[in-house]
Amino acid sequence: MDRRMLLLLSLTCAVGVGNVYFPQAVGPLVAAALDAPQESAAHVVTATQLGYTAGIFLLVPLGDRIPYRPLLVALLGLAGAGLVAAGCAPALGPLVAASGLVGLTTVAAQLVAPLAAGLVGEDRRGAVMGTLLSGSLAGMLLARTFSATLGERLGWRAPYLVAAAVVLLLAAVLARTLPATDPPSGHPYRSLLAEPLRLWRGEPDLRRSCLYQATVFAGFSAVWTCMALLLTGPSYGLGVHAVGLVALVNAVTILCTPLAGRQVDRRGADAVNLVCLLAVLAAAALLAVGSRGGTPGLAALVAGTLLLDVAMQSGMIANQARVFALRADARARLNTAYMTCAYAGGSAGSWLGVRVHGLAGWGGVCALVAALAGVALARHLTVLRRARPGVPPSLRCAPRDPGRGRGPVPGGTGPGRPAPSGGSGRRAARTR
Repeated sequence: MDRRMLLLLSLTCAVGVGNVYFPQAVGPLVAAALDAPQESAAHVVTATQLGYTAGIFLLVPLGDRIPYRPLLVALLGLAGAGLVAAGCAPALGPLVAASGLVGLTTVAAQLVAPLAAGLVGEDRRGAVMGTLLSGSLAGMLLARTFSATLGERLGWRAPYLVAAAVVLLLAAVLARTLPATDPPSGHPYRSLLAEPLRLWRGEPDLRRSCLYQATVFAGFSAVWTCMALLLTGPSYGLGVHAVGLVALVNAVTILCTPLAGRQVDRRGADAVNLVCLLAVLAAAALLAVGSRGGTPGLAALVAGTLLLDVAMQSGMIANQARVFALRADARARLNTAYMTCAYAGGSAGSWLGVRVHGLAGWGGVCALVAALAGVALARHLTVLRRARPGVPPSLRCAPRDPGRGRGPVPGGTGPGRPAPSGGSGRRAARTR
């Protein structure tokens, strides 16, 4: 894993994730051009995220059976075709269907993560995951700015067609540059589909990581799906480009995720998760001020979305580090279980956010974010209270001696997992 390869993989994450998020900024343009209610146009975002969830469940497990290079190239090619179909859709129905296809096939980032995890040692895994997540975050944020700006100038179809050209170009580059890898498993496809559920049922650390990310991501999706409704509504009366500008300000989050990855390597996943969940609650309070409108409200919106983005992405790094440490031979399937839950939460958050906004306005959306984060925080505090007395969370998440089995046991002890030894083991963990 040299710098050039890490940069290429980060770019792949950015493009793949950007395809999921850029429709959030052009919803009002789609509604106006296709003569549809804004609530109906929001179905484009929901369909993309539902397709993405289905792609994670159905296609990402193939990373444990098919070499990564041909799999990534094929999926990017199909995603490019779906973007072309979406850009040429004559009505809302075909656009929603094409968006589902785009979401289904643009799962490159979820294949890049297990690929990269197998190319680096445990002592660098958190930092590499943070760098890849910076790429994903760049795609998420800049795609909104790109689509809003381009859509206002050239119409809502232009972002889809430009994204299709970028995806197809990236597929050609990956076909020539990705290293050849051998799949770690020869299990049949049916077995691969069933394995994520078995892993989810058998791994407590996987289940709680799924809960943390699903709830936080649901709140995140609710905020960004309703952001265009708030900024273009009577409180602000701004254009769609305002959504892109808010997202562009939040690009500073890209600088935070590598730092969060290093904190996961140093302090452990549980410690980072605790800080992130508390930060989501603080972000909900800031976002609620945004309903007042005017300059103070806009400043609160920017600060709240920035804090929410940092917390969500940093929590993602902590959760993935915990999950990838469970079984080296099943990282794609572990990532399938984790990401399926996360994006199912995101899809539910988009759906709930639009309906809560219709009933209770922006304040209701902020209350939804706080309630979801509260559920995750209650679970996390329960885990910390049940931990063995005298062992801080940071030590419970510290890596074991590499010669003693599967590697890190994040999140504490569990069935079949020996607890850390006495004082000498704790001193060694602190040294590391």
